[in-house]
Amino acid sequence: MSKTIETQIEKSRGLIAGLRKHVSQRGELGVTTAEINKMEALLNQLKESNLEVDRLREELTPKVRHMNQILTEVKASYAETKKVLKGYYSMEQWAEYGVPDKR
Repeated sequence: MSKTIETQIEKSRGLIAGLRKHVSQRGELGVTTAEINKMEALLNQLKESNLEVDRLREELTPKVRHMNQILTEVKASYAETKKVLKGYYSMEQWAEYGVPDKR
């Protein structure tokens, strides 16, 4: 859970608890029970959404690492192949092989 969301959830829980306590003791205080219920429902939606995002992050992280490993291999292969082509062909012919470099 991100720190921002965790902090907001804790602050909202405290506010809801305080509002409920005072509403039950003194009646409506400019904030209706319906508004408190709506805020609590939104807070529950936030918690559920955050749990879903955390699950997705857990699935995504290994896939991103794998993709980055492949990207590293592709870059190395590209650089090595480009170096070989540059060694065998003149600068004028590099573009024919898809090498955009110019000295």
